[in-house]
Amino acid sequence: MIRLRDIPLPPEHNAHQLQFEAAQMLRISNSRVRQLKIVRRSVDARKKPDVKIVYTIDVTVEGNEKKILKQCGCKRAALAPVSYYAPPKPTPAPEKRPVVIGFGPAGIFAALILAQAGWKPLVLERGEDAAARHEKVEAFFQMGQLDEQSNVQFGEGGAGTFSDGKLNTGVNNPRIGWILEQFVKAGAAEDILYDAKPHVGTDVLLTVVQNLRRRILDLGGEIRFRTQVTDLCTEAGRLTGVRVQTGEVIPCDRAVLAIGHSARDTFRMLERTGVPMEAKPFAMGVRIEHRQQTIDLARYGTDRLPLPPADYKLVEHLEEGTVYTFCMCPGGYVVAAASEAGRVVTNGMSYADRGGENANAALLVTVNPRQFPCQGPLGGMYWQREIERKAYEVSGSYRAPAQKVGDFLAGRPSEGPGTVIPTYRPGVVWCDLRQVLPEAITEALAQALPRLDRKLKGFGDPDAVLTAPETRSSSPVRLIRDEERQSALRGLYPTGEGAGYAGGIMSAAVDGILTAEAILKAGI
Repeated sequence: MIRLRDIPLPPEHNAHQLQFEAAQMLRISNSRVRQLKIVRRSVDARKKPDVKIVYTIDVTVEGNEKKILKQCGCKRAALAPVSYYAPPKPTPAPEKRPVVIGFGPAGIFAALILAQAGWKPLVLERGEDAAARHEKVEAFFQMGQLDEQSNVQFGEGGAGTFSDGKLNTGVNNPRIGWILEQFVKAGAAEDILYDAKPHVGTDVLLTVVQNLRRRILDLGGEIRFRTQVTDLCTEAGRLTGVRVQTGEVIPCDRAVLAIGHSARDTFRMLERTGVPMEAKPFAMGVRIEHRQQTIDLARYGTDRLPLPPADYKLVEHLEEGTVYTFCMCPGGYVVAAASEAGRVVTNGMSYADRGGENANAALLVTVNPRQFPCQGPLGGMYWQREIERKAYEVSGSYRAPAQKVGDFLAGRPSEGPGTVIPTYRPGVVWCDLRQVLPEAITEALAQALPRLDRKLKGFGDPDAVLTAPETRSSSPVRLIRDEERQSALRGLYPTGEGAGYAGGIMSAAVDGILTAEAILKAGI
């Protein structure tokens, strides 16, 4: 198989043009290209409005591949590399089955690997299954009825289920291709296998996570929803079991702790139990919302071409800290993401078609433990909670505080929307966000917004909407683990985003697989 890199085509191209370009690069006839597989697809908008779709492909050809490569002399052609991740093969299972605490990406893929190895894991998830959880989330969006155990943060699929379903990551790991294949087998579109910035969408993820659950069950695993771990049972520095909210003690000597970044009651329990942990840097700020057309024009130089809704990634380094965009949702919605009563939290979400009128992203400011008002391992968590409480007090409900960019920069409260209509449900309260966010955050945002507007025209649109607070970008806590991925409490395996070792669906899934492999390697 031959790999061909960096093939630019106009947005209006068809499938035949890609095969024609491959033949031209190899200096062979079209008929000699037997099979073509897209490896990567991306958008190149550096010379807007002359936007190109750029491909890397693998082709099977008629004839001797090495001879064809030598004759064509194309520097963008080479033999395709062979690399594939193979999950561990079945091994004898221990008498006590492993427990997986949490069923987000880290927990799902840890459980899947353990199940495929024949270890029949028991998964304990405090929230509900995806279908029941979806009903609770919709009730919260529409009527402000919060279920503290089953919401945007807790339940089957984890926090990532109610997001854009972005599957791109900075992690370079051979397991990523295998993870994407599992998503496709579970119902995701095949284009996630080759898009440079793959996404699934909340509507599709709801089906995908249920199908992944069914595979784990078919392999002998067990999943208990509405089952929260409330304590750990230990003896001589080792894990011997977990206690759940009913009082039942489940014996186990291996537990994957994949609780997500919002399990604050669990963090407090772990601190009381003496599980080693430390405060870690994270970021807080707002959601910024524009009309998607504004972003398309800025990124592509046109909104008339058959191109996907444009995204962006921006960063500005200040003396006081770094301001950057995160979790950008083209054609998406700002959503209510609270998991505790009397607190307001925002996040971003979009569906598979990314067909909404607006674009949104987290606009965040980095903070570190030296800045936390409360000291100790959970200092960042308590700071998050205080900001979320202030937001609830400003609105008097789960409506989110909001302000237009122009008013924010002018230092005056907003009284209503302009050309950008906020998408947050159950609604917003117009105000001055300085009533909600710490001064260090608002001052950094005020400095960065005009500079970011110079990098992306329209980013500082006076009618763009800032909705606050965005406090759950990552975990403010790191649970210490060693090279064997275990806590000092032996048998406890802190994993994923909540443990402080991942940031997003894919990196969390990879971390879950690595933990499962470590458990299997340790054997029975």
